[in-house]
Amino acid sequence: MFRRRTQEAPENPPQVAKPGGKGRPTPKRSEAEKRRRQPITAPANRKDAYKKVRERQAAERTKAREGMARGEEKYLLKRDKGPVRKMARDYVDARRTVGSYLMYAMFGIVALSLLPIAAAKLAVLFAPPLLLAVVFIEGLLISRGVKRLAAERHPGEDQKGAGLYAAMRAMQIRRLRVPSPQVKIGEKEAVGKG
Repeated sequence: MFRRRTQEAPENPPQVAKPGGKGRPTPKRSEAEKRRRQPITAPANRKDAYKKVRERQAAERTKAREGMARGEEKYLLKRDKGPVRKMARDYVDARRTVGSYLMYAMFGIVALSLLPIAAAKLAVLFAPPLLLAVVFIEGLLISRGVKRLAAERHPGEDQKGAGLYAAMRAMQIRRLRVPSPQVKIGEKEAVGKG
């Protein structure tokens, strides 16, 4: 009962790969820890540590800002993501809109108001409401066009708010739009492609 067996088990049993196994023996813990160990390169003091962190964060912000300007999907804000929003941006950017010149027109109206001419005073009185009405109507038309095109080209995508998104983008000065325009004015056939 308590005696030693005469036959010894073989020293190295044959390695049989289990189905679904990794195909190699598991390394010893000490070997795995040696491979994981890396020399610590901590900064000498807190000031240097904060400086490195700030530099890294600044580099990340710059990279994100450039990616957002190029229209890269992973850097965009949630409101700008998706194929419907990209199509809405391209739809607006391919057109010359009155809304994009609204700010310049308002500066002109303010300059006119400083002139002591009666006709200028009359223009200052009627121009702003007229301009705002034109921009409002243009926004409605752009919104309707984007919704129609989105329903046609992206039927399975979420289209909520795409019309308002396009109308608001149409009111921004072209060079200040974020993400930057990816199509040139007049390239209406490129809308929604790519």
